[in-house]
Amino acid sequence: MELEDKNLVKEPFTEYGRYSYADYLTWEIDEMVELIKGKVFRRAAAAPRRKHQQITLRLGAALLHHLENKPCEAFIAPFDVRLPVQSKRNEDIFTVVQPDVCVVCDRSKLDEAGCLGAPDLIVEVLSPGNNKKELQYKYEVYEESGVQEYWIIFPSEETVMVNTLVKGKYVPSRLFTRGDMVKSHCVESFELDLEDFFEKITE
Repeated sequence: MELEDKNLVKEPFTEYGRYSYADYLTWEIDEMVELIKGKVFRRAAAAPRRKHQQITLRLGAALLHHLENKPCEAFIAPFDVRLPVQSKRNEDIFTVVQPDVCVVCDRSKLDEAGCLGAPDLIVEVLSPGNNKKELQYKYEVYEESGVQEYWIIFPSEETVMVNTLVKGKYVPSRLFTRGDMVKSHCVESFELDLEDFFEKITE
């Protein structure tokens, strides 16, 4: 599938080539970029908004606290997640993303570079201008790679959608909002009280 997005990086890249993780490691650029099926995407043109960062940090902290003394581990961006299709060689990996929050329970997937393989849980907090990337492109690669749960948080609306992998396909939840309790199916006993969670996020 040909990927087109206004956030597709054109410079310093000379063409819309199919770039690999091996290429990614050679780049000396100041901004955060991600690879999705060989195409290069900016994380954002500017730093994420304050509410985005508050949500990311608070959710990461909640998971960190919940996972203390448990085998799973939580990470927040920037943190490279490489999603190989067949070979795990750097030259053969064409998707490298930096989820806002992720949880990895299989510690054999962790190395000094980040995570090699699908995390159990990925959470993306939408930013203006990046919605298409999270809602379409990342949805597809996370589903194909076997990410068990993919949460999408809409900061402006203070809502959450949970996509759960069932027989290789995502089954979306209803839209959760304040007053709801969101429970994870893959992170044992983790739940998020959205009323309490968003109450602590300042405007």
